[in-house]
Amino acid sequence: MDGVDIQQLIQLSQQMQSRMTEMQEKLERETMVAASGGGMVEVTVDGQGSIKGISIDPAVVDPAEVEMLEDLIVAAASAAQRRAKDRMESEMRQAAGGLPLPGLGNFPGRP
Repeated sequence: MDGVDIQQLIQLSQQMQSRMTEMQEKLERETMVAASGGGMVEVTVDGQGSIKGISIDPAVVDPAEVEMLEDLIVAAASAAQRRAKDRMESEMRQAAGGLPLPGLGNFPGRP
């Protein structure tokens, strides 16, 4: 491998690993909120997509509408988890400094 400085590659790898660890710790502290039903149901997730809280407007709690409430909770939770996933992928791309990362769809020939 002519012209390749192994020490430099090792240092770059260590720097990237450090940035990725910092990014993961930062995301664990962040929260994202998504709502459904015009704001009647809100779900809060951490940066890794774990549900941290659910808020329900008392006006929607009607025993005859439990199924609708369940659907609203699922919709809000799914939206919050998508936001967390998108944020995590964005942070990982930034931390990688433009290097391709497996599973993030940025390899040549992948969508």
